Amino acid sequence: MQDSGTAHAHFGWFKRRRQMKPDDITVVDSDMLKRAVGAAALGNAMEWFDFGVYGYIAVTLGRVFFPSNDPTAQLLATFATFTVAFLVRPVGGMVFGPLGDRYGRQKVLAFTMVLMALGTFSIGLIPSYHSIGLGAPALLLLARLVQGFSTGGEYGGAATFIAEYSTDRRRGLMGSWLEFGTLAGYVAGAGTVTALQLGLEESQMLAWGWRIPFLVAGPLGLLGLYMRMKLEETPAFQAYAEQAESREHDKPGWTELLRVHWPQLLKCVGLVLVFNVTDYMLLTYMPSYLSVTLGYPESKGLLLIIIVMLIMMPLNVVGGLFSDKLGRRPMIIGACLAILLLAVPSLLLVQSHNNILIFLGLMLLGLSLVCFTSSMPSTLPALFYTPVRYTALSVAFNLSVSLFGGTTPLVTAWLVRTTGDLMMPAYYLMGAAVIGILTMLTVRETARMPLRGSPPAVATEAEVKAILSGDHPITVDATLPPLP
Repeated sequence: MQDSGTAHAHFGWFKRRRQMKPDDITVVDSDMLKRAVGAAALGNAMEWFDFGVYGYIAVTLGRVFFPSNDPTAQLLATFATFTVAFLVRPVGGMVFGPLGDRYGRQKVLAFTMVLMALGTFSIGLIPSYHSIGLGAPALLLLARLVQGFSTGGEYGGAATFIAEYSTDRRRGLMGSWLEFGTLAGYVAGAGTVTALQLGLEESQMLAWGWRIPFLVAGPLGLLGLYMRMKLEETPAFQAYAEQAESREHDKPGWTELLRVHWPQLLKCVGLVLVFNVTDYMLLTYMPSYLSVTLGYPESKGLLLIIIVMLIMMPLNVVGGLFSDKLGRRPMIIGACLAILLLAVPSLLLVQSHNNILIFLGLMLLGLSLVCFTSSMPSTLPALFYTPVRYTALSVAFNLSVSLFGGTTPLVTAWLVRTTGDLMMPAYYLMGAAVIGILTMLTVRETARMPLRGSPPAVATEAEVKAILSGDHPITVDATLPPLP
């Protein structure tokens, strides 16, 4: 690979400080930045409300679509259709990623919003098994495939969108709002299902109540689409697109992506592994572990997880601030070390049958997870160059989620059942944490630096002058040489 002065054109933007002119530096419009972050976070909240509702209402769906005398068989059939959505996510990433890198982030994100809303809304319209027989689960499976396909383009695109819109000094803070939106979506989904379960009789819930959270997705999707359509393309993509117009043939393809960027793709898979194993272990598996494995009332586990998520939401923004001040590496390595030290004590607290100690155990895991959720949306996009960022992030992220994140509840439940060891979730988390530490040790610090292959992004004209004079704390030259 050549040095930065003669870098391959398709890697985007490369200039040393001494080569820069004032026009080369992006001054980010603060109002547009707030709108961009708000639209991406709100869209993400809607996506995860849609995606999360299915998991929270799984028992009822099992009875509606998979009638059986065996409740376990019903639940397994329902979770099989849940897992299908994860399997199709990498396919969504492979389709939407290249489209986002070629035609722009904003257009593709608007389309994924529409697709998810349609997929979710249609679930609310499917007749029950008693009405149309096997057609009902077949239609449910189809709707889940649409949801999973849409989600494949959502996270990578939304993380890329916010990262490219942000100033270099506040990318961690801005990115943290993306996971704030994810948590808000989960809380809204869990809260809606809980309210319906408490407010309706079981017969009403089975007859029509289960449809309500899915039908809500229609109007929510239209609101999200409106917000995303009002946005402009990201400054980083605009800067690259202007430069690339005359070199259409230089745009990287799949062969080059895998040949040149495979080290970064592997790092992304490793980081997403520890992030998502922790995420799905706490937010998806723990309610079932508390009720099915430990025998606590079903409502207790869900209620405690909702409280943990509500506390995590403001802490997530604080974590984003810290990731800008301290750096991404201390936050993520610190979170992995916390999991190594706290996983076993947390599980012992969860098994205590004391409500306060159960909550404390869940909260310790939640605090470790917050360090990931607040830092990853700014860490992952910074691994890749502008021309391949949406594609690379979408493919690596969704591949890792499908293989390791989405399978976490299923594999952990199987391990607990097979071994009879109630501490299996802790050991599983500790294994993921070791992978996270080893991966993060290979990742360069990117806090307060421009994205790879993008111009520096600042908030004011005064910062432009400071960069050109060498008085600005943003490190410009450190990120410019292409990767080996």
